[in-house]
Amino acid sequence: MRLTTVFTALALSATSAMALDLDAMSDAERDAFRAEVRAYLLDNPEVLMEAIGVLEARQEQAEALRDEQLAQLNADALVNDGFSHVGGNPDGDITIVEFIDYRCGFCRRAHPEVAELVTTDGNIRIITKEYPILGEQSVLASRFAVATKLVAGDEAYKEVSDALMALRSDVSEASLTALASAYDLDTDAIFAEMDSPEVGDILAANRALGDRMQITGTPTFVFGDQMVRGYVPLAQMRQIVDQQREDS
Repeated sequence: MRLTTVFTALALSATSAMALDLDAMSDAERDAFRAEVRAYLLDNPEVLMEAIGVLEARQEQAEALRDEQLAQLNADALVNDGFSHVGGNPDGDITIVEFIDYRCGFCRRAHPEVAELVTTDGNIRIITKEYPILGEQSVLASRFAVATKLVAGDEAYKEVSDALMALRSDVSEASLTALASAYDLDTDAIFAEMDSPEVGDILAANRALGDRMQITGTPTFVFGDQMVRGYVPLAQMRQIVDQQREDS
């Protein structure tokens, strides 16, 4: 029984002469109505749980619709910004956009699962958005990754991005120098590029996009026009991809 139905029934049973307009009730009528409602809810607490469940479902639907609209409004910036790394199958029928922070534990947890999804599926395009929101080390890591892409290209970016996601030590000049050396990159050129206006503009554009899409945490995924906030396991990601294909 819906909560509004319950309240209506209680109001009618409280007294035949009681008005349903609370403002029109006398003090005695209001007290009687409240007592009837309280007594019913104490005897039937499952009604409250039902009402809470309905409210939560409506909120989830409203949030999903809002996120879908945000993804649609920002579709071009999500998939065609001209600088974000594009991996997987560039011609894939499903596009996944991932907002990442290298210092985010859940990003690290998701990273191998996203890689497995893309590799085993074979028809997914994955776009990476550098989104450093967890402090100075996060910003330093993203600047290094973006600078690597500008200096050494997409393949070097992918290697560095994977390495940064696996890095367990602090992000520092020393650790980044060691990382660049491990991949035989031009360390001086990358460090010089890190403070360039272009790197700053790229990160600022990503942050502005995230603000427009009300992204407050990482990882955040966009599967087509479906936004998924936070970590999701591989099996669930596969379900989302399958649903996207069914809906297309």
